[in-house]
Amino acid sequence: MNLKVGDKAPGFSLRDQNGNSVSLDGYLGKKVIVFFYPKDDTPGCTVEVCNFRDDFELYEEKNAVLLGISKDGEESHKKFISKFNLPFTLLCDEDHAVVEAYGAWGEKSMYGRKYMGIVRTTVVVDAEGNVEQIYEKVKPKDHSKELLGVL
Repeated sequence: MNLKVGDKAPGFSLRDQNGNSVSLDGYLGKKVIVFFYPKDDTPGCTVEVCNFRDDFELYEEKNAVLLGISKDGEESHKKFISKFNLPFTLLCDEDHAVVEAYGAWGEKSMYGRKYMGIVRTTVVVDAEGNVEQIYEKVKPKDHSKELLGVL
């Protein structure tokens, strides 16, 4: 699926770090920043989430919700949240169905080996549930400031 700006955002219901079901529909009326990241507690992902953490109050002021999605499970998310004091929800997409629906699943390469995995992507969903912006191949270091500049 090729998600485009203006499309209805694909609905989802995933478990959060506490095993609770979280659905996109539960956030109608708010802007939702859905960020897809490869793996908990890895260097690039840690930089990205810690920048979101440090800017969290600014997102709240803009009535925006942050939802992080990776293939990691609940326990991994709990440890990641605890270790870095993350104030937002992380969701488990272990079968990567939501990742694929949002176009964040693709071929990657490490040390010359090609494999399929999560490509760091952020989708901004407006208050009506439509795709407002898509950021592909996100650079973790500057991404939070980039997002805040356009919200």
